[in-house]
Amino acid sequence: MARYTGPKSKIARKFREPIFGPDKVLEKKNYPPGQHGNTRRRSKKSEYSIQLNEKQKAKYTYGMLEKQFRRFFDIASRKKGATGENLLKLCESRLDNVVFRLGVAPTRSGARQLVSHKHIKVNGELVNIPSYLVKPGDKVEVRERSKAMEVIKNSIAAARKGHYPWVEFDNGSMQGTFVNVPEREQIPENINEQLIVELYSK
Repeated sequence: MARYTGPKSKIARKFREPIFGPDKVLEKKNYPPGQHGNTRRRSKKSEYSIQLNEKQKAKYTYGMLEKQFRRFFDIASRKKGATGENLLKLCESRLDNVVFRLGVAPTRSGARQLVSHKHIKVNGELVNIPSYLVKPGDKVEVRERSKAMEVIKNSIAAARKGHYPWVEFDNGSMQGTFVNVPEREQIPENINEQLIVELYSK
């Protein structure tokens, strides 16, 4: 499965945001990586560079490579409404992201691994495709034989309930519901989707 497997702290420092989750390295070095560190003089970025940077940040955040991200953009552009908002809503509907939002995994990469290793069921059926698009009303649950896994139990115990109002989760049954597709203002990711639309529209 194609995904980014390089140094995550370096990427987080590039964007100056903990896009892969809490990062102690980012707290200590909240400036872009490079030979001269924080003393390096940086020239003003071009419009293209700013747009490209925003697209890269969105791709890393949701764990997608260019081909899949572009496919999501094409789908979003054919839907009614603002293309940028549609794009983020599609990203939020991915199964790996939903598993992360439910609190079953502490990070999206962890959620992607759980899905790929067949620990997650959707509407009673095993689904091992992280990019599977979950629909409103779908039931997402941990399969019975995986409920004893420490990584899952620890993540559920630490999850903040009600933090994402578009999903519901029952700790006892380890079953959740994708209630509805979130509105843009509900999505907490610091992404300027309009810059991505402008980049692909060139």
